[in-house]
Amino acid sequence: MQNEITRASELLDENGELRQRGWARDLILAYDRTAVRAPKFRLKEWDYYCVLAEDHGIGLTVADNGYMGFIAVTLFDFLKPQEITKTVMTPFPMGAFRMPATSKEGDVAFRNKAISIAYAREKGLRTLTVDCPDFSGGVPLKGTIRLKQPEDMDTMVIATPFPQNRHAFYYNQKVNCMEAQGELFLGDRRFPFDPKNSFGVLDWGRGVWSYSNTWYWGSGSGRVQGELFGFNIGYGFGDTSAATENMLFYKKKAHKLEHVTFHIPEDSFTKPWTFSSSDDRFEMDFVPIIDRYSNANLLLIKSNQHQVFGRFTGKAVLDDKKVISINNFLGFAEKVMNRW
Repeated sequence: MQNEITRASELLDENGELRQRGWARDLILAYDRTAVRAPKFRLKEWDYYCVLAEDHGIGLTVADNGYMGFIAVTLFDFLKPQEITKTVMTPFPMGAFRMPATSKEGDVAFRNKAISIAYAREKGLRTLTVDCPDFSGGVPLKGTIRLKQPEDMDTMVIATPFPQNRHAFYYNQKVNCMEAQGELFLGDRRFPFDPKNSFGVLDWGRGVWSYSNTWYWGSGSGRVQGELFGFNIGYGFGDTSAATENMLFYKKKAHKLEHVTFHIPEDSFTKPWTFSSSDDRFEMDFVPIIDRYSNANLLLIKSNQHQVFGRFTGKAVLDDKKVISINNFLGFAEKVMNRW
């Protein structure tokens, strides 16, 4: 079953439970953190951007996880290959980050001596700014990237419950295929982003999660034969019986998939993966370039993450049966195990 939500409503009812479950093409359900009935330290709100050019990329995270704020910047060099990450954690923000209730408007900013990140939203455009005075060995990272988001572009939205807790939910939007323009500087070294070959994705998440989770997520954005094409795949984000979050994007329109399975080698995340789908509409090989691995163990809080960047080769089938063949298509796929 793939229940498409087409009627606008509040996200949560008076009991703090989802009014509608399923997927949508836009944020038509209105999120309000004051309607949440779970403890505020369990509420998680984040905006994660990943912007990739052919040879390099950047990941930016601002997350208010209730009990902990998490801010991160990751620079990717696919030629070396190498990734450099700088993180900041703050205790109990509990809404102090003032994360917007929608991705359609509102700005996000975090600033301290180590990291400055700002997301500015205006019609058809997202502007990302980063400034880390000591990003790596005393070398600063600084720059601005602008992402173009046409108003008529479909996105992936899912409203998902967790069976363990009736007050737990995940409201998520993925915005793929945003053309990127700008530049970053690591010291004197320049990392350009040209809209001809540079694309960004936004992972916008709001929700109350169960304590222990393992999720899988993959994403890619680019052009195929001159046309914008992208995908979002994943599972493990609660009870997806009403809908999965698997979706293709072609010429700014969404094409819904059923279930996609990640086939990850048991002995190494850097060996080739494969992906298959229950409807035979997403069949891919994946050759890793970089495994961005982190393993944090703070007793009650644990996180083991493998976000693997690489290239996809295979086929994707649109709703009208048109086959999109891709070759060495840059993207990423991850497996994350959290106790949070």
